[in-house]
Amino acid sequence: MTYQHASPVLKAEGQAKKGKGRPAPADRRPSSGKPRLRTLVLRGGLAAVAGLLTLAVPASWAPASASSALVPTSVSPSATSSSTPYLPKPTGPHPVGTTSLHLKDASRPDPWVPEARVRELMVSLWYPAKSRNGRRAPYVTPKESELILEGKGVTSVPSDALSRTRTNAFSDATPAGGRRALPLVVISPGFTDPRSSLTALAEELASRGYVVAGIDHTYETFATTFPGGRLTTCAACELESDDFGKKAVENRAVDVSFVLDELTGPHSTWKGASLIDPSRVAMVGASLGGASAAETMLKDSRVRGGINMDGFMFAPIPASGLARPFLFLGQTVHSPGGQDPTWDRDWAHLTGWKRWLVVAGAVHASFTDYDLLAQQIGVNLGGDLSGPRAAEITRRYVRAFLDLHLRGTAQPLLEKSSARYPEVRFCAPETKTCA
Repeated sequence: MTYQHASPVLKAEGQAKKGKGRPAPADRRPSSGKPRLRTLVLRGGLAAVAGLLTLAVPASWAPASASSALVPTSVSPSATSSSTPYLPKPTGPHPVGTTSLHLKDASRPDPWVPEARVRELMVSLWYPAKSRNGRRAPYVTPKESELILEGKGVTSVPSDALSRTRTNAFSDATPAGGRRALPLVVISPGFTDPRSSLTALAEELASRGYVVAGIDHTYETFATTFPGGRLTTCAACELESDDFGKKAVENRAVDVSFVLDELTGPHSTWKGASLIDPSRVAMVGASLGGASAAETMLKDSRVRGGINMDGFMFAPIPASGLARPFLFLGQTVHSPGGQDPTWDRDWAHLTGWKRWLVVAGAVHASFTDYDLLAQQIGVNLGGDLSGPRAAEITRRYVRAFLDLHLRGTAQPLLEKSSARYPEVRFCAPETKTCA
């Protein structure tokens, strides 16, 4: 492996992480003991990814902040033993329904487990529903919660902590909307994280009249459950490759295009597919999922806009440029001239509408559900934002981008700093400032 740590601080943190247990991928051989990408990916130094419930990646994959740590800064035993985590209620006028699809792409083998001759994906859909009747959808299963927490080295909370999380969407509720009336947003999570890690954002968008498709990129997650109870884990974490990040975003782009085919093509298995407007599609991703948004747009012209939330850009945008709207949204270590050079590099090749925003006080997990949930179960990841505030900022700015570019609704929020959201700073790469 040739990954280089971004700083001595990161190198030390990467070494400190060694020795923490991780679950072995299902149906995979035990480790031979030699260095593996698994070790570098999951135990590499990344101070900005603050321990509990956050993505662990090699230091060279993302910027870091020396003020953050890879372990919780505090734990409240009473919170971890009795609290019921919950996601904030959506703010839109529509009830939210959700369902899951098991999709099979027979045109290609699995990129991480080639002996699997068909690429299988689990996809969750969130959408406007006709009523609030029915049971609330589960967040994850108890076994998924156990494997996610174990994979992230978390031992200070009950193994089923995440499965207790209360959501706001109703399982298999009847979709609402007119024919081809609803824009579609694809969401892609961080490496090792499941699609559920972006549920708060998905529920918000669905309550505002979007169909949201969240993808579990199989064998890249600590736990994905298929119908019948079959469970896969992170085979990709076991592989050795110098170009892992590039391969990962390229494969995710193929996953997304396949899901778009399945949702907008003539033979969709989802009963609400006719409600989707295939001419209004965008992609939002966190971390590796955010890096995959640009790659997907380059490969699939159906995706009209993209958002990268705190993700290192593994595959450079080519000199020919990307002319469709794109938003960088991250923690302050992503500021111009900072520790992640990839945003500076690719900014020049974004030739359409673009914005670069950083959020003061945010950590890597602030753009997912996990900072919010960590605080609720008594774990402090080291950020300066409350969980609800982080969720509100993420929801509001993502929705503004989508309303502007998929609905044509003017968004003053994206033109300049807002007194309502003083944490959000607009960056000017030319002067290497954010204000």
